[in-house]
Amino acid sequence: MSTIKQVALGSQGLHVSVEGLGCMGMTAGVNGMSVYGEADEAESLATLDRALELGVTLLDTADLYGPMLNERLVGRAIAGRRQQFTLATKFGFEVDDQENWTGGYNGQPAYVRKSIERSLRNLGTDYVDLYYLHRVDPNVPIEETVGAMSRLVEEGKVRYLGLSEVSVEVLRRGHAVHPITALQTEYSLFDRHVEEEGILQATQEMGIGFVAYSPLGRGFLSGEIKTPDDLEPNDSRRIFPRYQGENFYKNVALVEKLQALAQAKGVTTAQLALAWVLMQGVVAIPGTKRRKYLEQNVAAASLTLSAQELAELDAIMPVGSAVGAAYPAGL
Repeated sequence: MSTIKQVALGSQGLHVSVEGLGCMGMTAGVNGMSVYGEADEAESLATLDRALELGVTLLDTADLYGPMLNERLVGRAIAGRRQQFTLATKFGFEVDDQENWTGGYNGQPAYVRKSIERSLRNLGTDYVDLYYLHRVDPNVPIEETVGAMSRLVEEGKVRYLGLSEVSVEVLRRGHAVHPITALQTEYSLFDRHVEEEGILQATQEMGIGFVAYSPLGRGFLSGEIKTPDDLEPNDSRRIFPRYQGENFYKNVALVEKLQALAQAKGVTTAQLALAWVLMQGVVAIPGTKRRKYLEQNVAAASLTLSAQELAELDAIMPVGSAVGAAYPAGL
């Protein structure tokens, strides 16, 4: 299998693999909740090894995942070969000293400092390549938070800054304080709000890279989830509106239409959906904890979709077609 290409992410000088690896599912989720099923540490570490072999060098984690467990797992995986990876982590969901999410957000300058020091210890490194504000603290002006983040760049603890799930207005305000290299936001055939709200266009105008998380709609676009029983009892997706009740079956019906097109092309539904995201000129970070799915995802990066195929996908899943909110209240 050929290795994946490297691309510029934003206009500040950062280069990354066009597909990264979302590491969230490799450990327990927030406060003990399972993320996409039970974790398997040995297979997760093997998947991280395989990622490097395939040229997938952008690793995406966060202090919230676990909390802290995910950063520590990634830290073990990169030990002795730190320079071969581009490491992205995030802060902003407030995690207390007992390593529990408090249920709130914290963008205070003192918390920015506390968070990076904690993440560097977890990851076993003295710098992070890309440091994201995971969510904006509604009680702290973005200028204050980004200002504190910029001091980490000056000190060499962080190379580039990112924001996650922000509006165009907040993105512009943050970018005015210190150049924002990347915006990470959910984007897939299932969730195209960044097109509706002009967010994708704004990043292009400002020279900010766009990183699509959940490019497979939290697994829905894999085509492998047919009934709620396909999810383990403590799988966190069960609390997401798109996975509940009538919404679930309406969304499955959308995916079934995709499957016919994928079969005609001789690829998996997931590969078709992922290829569509990459053709939008963005970087994608599909999450997996298994080598099998990593290899399938990497293969999607070499797919080309014709104008006719893109039009068919648009017809099957136009903007706003997914049923249910992206997140439960409070996330």
